[in-house]
Amino acid sequence: MAAYAAVVSLMYIINQIQNHHHPPISLIKSQVESLTQNLTFLQQYLEAYNPLQFSYTKEADPLEMRIADAAYAAEDVIESHIVDQIHAGSKNRLKRISSIDLYESLQSVIDEIDSIMKEVVATKEATGVQNQQRRDSRSSSMGQNPVVGLDDVKLEVMDKLIGGQRNRQIITIVGMAGIGKTTLAKNIYHDKVVVGNFDILGWATITQDHRIREILSELLRGEGDGERSSEEDEYELKESLHKRLSGRRYLIVMDDIWKIEAWEELRKFFPDEKNGSRVLITTRISNFDITDSNYVLKMGFLDMDYSWILFSKIAFREEGCCPLELEEIGKEIVENCRGLPLSIVVVGGLLAKCEHTREYWVYIAENLNSIVNSEDDEHCLKVLHMSYTQLPVHLKPCFLYMGVFPEDKKIHVSKLVRLWVAEGFLKPIRGKSLEETASEYLIELIDRNMVLVKQLRYNGNIKYCNVHDLLRDLCLREAQKESFYSVILQTSTIHVPQGTSAQRRVVVSDSTVSQESLVNALQSMSLARSLMCDSEEILPLRDFRLLRIMPCSENDFVYFLEDVFQLVNSRYLTLAARWSYEIPSSINLLWNLHTLDVVIANTTASFDIWSMPQLRHVVFVVGLCLPDPPNGNIVLENLQKLSKIINFKCCDEVVKRIPNIKKLVMSNDNKFEEGHLDNLGQLQNLESLYCRLGSGVDHLRNLTFPHSLKKLTFESKRAHHLEDVMEKIGSLPLLQKLRLLDGSFRGRKWETVEGQFRSLKFLKIQECYDMELWTTESTHFPHLEHLGLRGLKELTEIPSEVGEMTTLKSIKLEMCCSSAIISAKKILDDQEEFYGEVGIEVQVLIMDSEQRNQLRELASPYFQFV
Repeated sequence: MAAYAAVVSLMYIINQIQNHHHPPISLIKSQVESLTQNLTFLQQYLEAYNPLQFSYTKEADPLEMRIADAAYAAEDVIESHIVDQIHAGSKNRLKRISSIDLYESLQSVIDEIDSIMKEVVATKEATGVQNQQRRDSRSSSMGQNPVVGLDDVKLEVMDKLIGGQRNRQIITIVGMAGIGKTTLAKNIYHDKVVVGNFDILGWATITQDHRIREILSELLRGEGDGERSSEEDEYELKESLHKRLSGRRYLIVMDDIWKIEAWEELRKFFPDEKNGSRVLITTRISNFDITDSNYVLKMGFLDMDYSWILFSKIAFREEGCCPLELEEIGKEIVENCRGLPLSIVVVGGLLAKCEHTREYWVYIAENLNSIVNSEDDEHCLKVLHMSYTQLPVHLKPCFLYMGVFPEDKKIHVSKLVRLWVAEGFLKPIRGKSLEETASEYLIELIDRNMVLVKQLRYNGNIKYCNVHDLLRDLCLREAQKESFYSVILQTSTIHVPQGTSAQRRVVVSDSTVSQESLVNALQSMSLARSLMCDSEEILPLRDFRLLRIMPCSENDFVYFLEDVFQLVNSRYLTLAARWSYEIPSSINLLWNLHTLDVVIANTTASFDIWSMPQLRHVVFVVGLCLPDPPNGNIVLENLQKLSKIINFKCCDEVVKRIPNIKKLVMSNDNKFEEGHLDNLGQLQNLESLYCRLGSGVDHLRNLTFPHSLKKLTFESKRAHHLEDVMEKIGSLPLLQKLRLLDGSFRGRKWETVEGQFRSLKFLKIQECYDMELWTTESTHFPHLEHLGLRGLKELTEIPSEVGEMTTLKSIKLEMCCSSAIISAKKILDDQEEFYGEVGIEVQVLIMDSEQRNQLRELASPYFQFV
C-alpha cells in the first residue's frame, strides 16, 4: 500500500512540473521518460499485486517497502532542488542553482528503480500476480447498517427511559467494542416515541482522554447546529449546559465512556428535578460501576440465526437473500465472526463487493478459519485486517489516512477530500477531478463498512464521517507497519521510527505533548511532507523545508506565520491568528498550493491568486479583495471554491479565468459598482453561491444566476425587494437548497406561482422582518422536504397548503410568533385527521421563556421544542 501511494505521488509531482505554466525546475527529458515508463509499470503491477497475506504480521512486504523507499528518494531529490531553486531566485542571486547535482542524484534513484523493475519482472514470471476479485460499483447504502437481533433489548431500554420513577435515572449499556452499543443507543435516541417524551436531547461521544470542554460543547451544540464559540471557557459552557437543562425533561447520551472519572466530572451538570430526565451511558468497560446507576444492560453476542440475518442483509443488498450454492460456506464464514456485529458487517461488506462465487467464498472462509482461535479483541482485529488486505490498492491509503484523526472525531468530508488530494496518493482518472475521485473512493469505503456515515446533507450527500475505534486501531497498526505515518504521543520515551518512509507524515495526536518532547521527536523528521498536529506548542516549521500539508489544528499559535511562506512545496495551508496580519507577496512562491484557508481576525486581505494556477480551494473567513486579472493567458482551471470575496467584480476576464468554479461566497458593500455582477450567469459550473448585497446600490436589476446552481444563499438588505429576483431564482432548474436572509417583500407579502422551484428540497427564510403573509399552493414546491423559518416576527400563519406537500418531511421554526407556531401544529392535526397519520416533524426554538411556557402543551412526538 505504501508503495502504491508513493509511486502515484511521484508521478503526480513529475506531471505537475511538466505541465506548470512556470515550472520551478527543469527535468531532463530522458530521465522523465525513463521514470514515467518504470513508474507506470510498477503502478500497474501494484494494482494487480495481492500478497494474500491474511495473518497479521509486524513486518511489511519487503518488495513493497523497497519500491516505496525508491519513490520517496526520487521525491526528496526533486523537491529539495525545487526548494533550493526557488529560495535562490527569491534572494536575487545572480546564478541559478546548478542542475548537475539534480541530474546525478536523480539518475542514482533511476538506477535503483531499474534494479527493482528486474526483481518485479522475475517475481511475476516465478509466481504470477493474482488480481483481486471485485464487483462493479453497487448502489451505496450510505453506511446505514440494519439493526438485527436488538428489538427486545431496545424495548427493554426504552421502557426504562420512558417509564418508571420521576427522579433522574442512569441507564448503562455495557459491552465489548463492536458489539453494537452505539448502534442500539442511536436507534433509541432517534425513535419518535423517545423523542416525543423529552423536551431536549443531547449526545456526546467521550474519548479516552475525555476533554470536558469538548464534551460540553458537543452537548450544547446539538445535531445540525453550528460550532460553539471558541471564546467560551469551560466555566461558561458548564453554566450554559446547566441553564439549558434546568426545568426541562432531558435525555443525554454519553457514548463510549472509558473512565469513571469522566462521569464523575460531568454528573453534577445534569440536574435532578424529578421530571423524568434520563442519562444513557455506553461503555466497553465491563466493571464500569457508578453508584447511582439505576439499570445496567450487558450486551452479548448475536446468536447464529441473527448473525446470518445481519450478514445476508449486508452481503446481498441487491439480491436480498443468499444463493443456495453459497449458503453452507456463507454460514461457515458467519460462524467464524463469533456473533460480533462489527466483524459481521465488515466481512459482509467485503463479500458484497466481491464476485459471488463459491471458489472465492471458500478462499475467504479458509483464511477466517486460520484466525478463529484468537482471543476476542485480537480475533476481531484479525478479521478486520483480512478485510483490509482485500481492499483494492487504491483504497488502502485512503483508509489508513483515517487514523490521523483523533479517536471518535467527526470528520468533515470536504476537508478529508481536500487532504487526500493534497497528499497526492489519488490516481488521476480521465474526465474526473481529483475531488470527484476522492468522493467515489469514500463511498466505496462506506459501502464496505470500513468508514461510517456520521451526518448527511439536505441532498443526501455525506457531510461528516468517522471510523469505529477498532478500525482506527487497525489503521494505526498498519500505518506503523508500512511506515505510512508516524504518531507522536506523550510517553516517557517517544518512539521515532527510523528510515525515510517513516517520516513522510507526522501525527501529533496528544495535546499534552510537551514542547521539549515534541521538538526532540521532530528533529529527525525533517523530510516529513505532512504535519497533523493537535498540540498547542509552537512548532519549528523551519526544520520542515519539504512540508506540503500544514497543521490543520483548531488551535492558534502553533507556528510562526513568517515561517509558513518559506515552505514553497506547500499544498494545504492553514493560516490562523487572532491579530491582523498582512499576507506577503512571497506567497506566490508556493508553486503547487492547492488549498489556502485563512482564519485571521479583523483582516480583509488583498491577495493575487491569478499567478497561482494550481489553486483549488481558497477560503478567507473575514474577506478577500480580489485584484483584476493581469494581462496574460493563465487560467485557474483547478479552482473550485472561492470564499469570501469582497466586492466581487464578475467581468468577462474573470469569468474566463475561473471556468470550473463550483462554490463562490461573495459580499458586496455599498461602494460596489453597479453592473459588476451581470456576468454571474456565465459561471456555467457554479453549484453553490452565497451572495450578500449591500443596500447602497440597486444590484438586482441585471442580476443573473447560472442554471447549474444547486445551492443558493441570498442575503440582501431591506432596501432590496426580493420580488425583483425571485422569478430568476425560482426558474433555476437544478436548485435544491435556498436560503433567503433579510430583504423585504413589496406589500409585505410573498406569493409563489406554478412552475417554479421545480427541484427545491430545502427552503429557509430568515429575518425578513416585514413579511406578514405567504400565499402558496401545494404544487408550487413539488419536491420540498425541509422548511425553515427564522425571525419572522410578523408572519402570523404558515399556509395550510404546506401540509399538503407530499414530499415535506420537516418544519423548523425559530423565534417566530406564537400564531405561526400554532398554525404549524394545526397542519399536523389536519394531516392526522385527513390521512390517519402524520408525515411531518416540527421543531420549534423559542428563546422567550414566557412564550415557551405558554406553548409547551403543543408538544407531541412530531412537534418538539428544542
